[in-house]
Amino acid sequence: MSTPQPPAAGTDRDPGSVRLHAYDSETQWLWGAAVSISSALGRSLQERPRARLLLSGGTTPAPVYTALSKAPLEWDRIDVALVDERWLMPDDHDSNAYLVRESLLQRNAAGARFETLTRAGRSIEEAVATANMHAQQPADVVVLGMGEDGHTASLFPRMRDLDRALASSTPYVAADASGCPGAGQWLRRISLTPAGLRPAHTRLLLIRGRKKRELLDRVLAGDDAHEFPARIAFTTPGAPLHVHWCP
Repeated sequence: MSTPQPPAAGTDRDPGSVRLHAYDSETQWLWGAAVSISSALGRSLQERPRARLLLSGGTTPAPVYTALSKAPLEWDRIDVALVDERWLMPDDHDSNAYLVRESLLQRNAAGARFETLTRAGRSIEEAVATANMHAQQPADVVVLGMGEDGHTASLFPRMRDLDRALASSTPYVAADASGCPGAGQWLRRISLTPAGLRPAHTRLLLIRGRKKRELLDRVLAGDDAHEFPARIAFTTPGAPLHVHWCP
């Protein structure tokens, strides 16, 4: 069962800026999150000809995407794009594009229009420019994740040029994650910025496990995105952040 809760105590933040939905089981969590995403997309489609959905990679959201793929939406009116991507081709099994194709773009959602961030023969500079061109259509729904180091998208603590990314006026930037353990072996990346997150009508953060809940409390206790870049999820002006969590 989802139980909205206020943000961590000790902050002077607007209590409505973060809404925590806690579930008793993974099954409740994945369906609760999928229904929230589907409902937000449905509202957008009632107001506009098309809706835009930005998705994060990783193993945590994959079952949510599989559940979402069964939603009875007009998927041919939905543009699906990525929050970030490793500098890998879309058919690479370690790419976020591959995960989204295999988990979401099936069943009812097979008719959605999918925008990958990388493409053969395209430099990273060209890829970023194309992403920023597509982002002229602001996102309706953005689904974020959070790593154990407090990163989100491809914005890592102490990342080279993190200041530039946080202050960027463009929705996407190229990211160099050299020296960031949380990036693993994939150091060249493309990432959404706060400027790209700001226009979204709905923001969700999907996390699981006790450790992530403890980290969330630490993240919510401050505002410095250099310490925990995941803080952009609720410090960036705009829509409130809906956190979906289960043990």
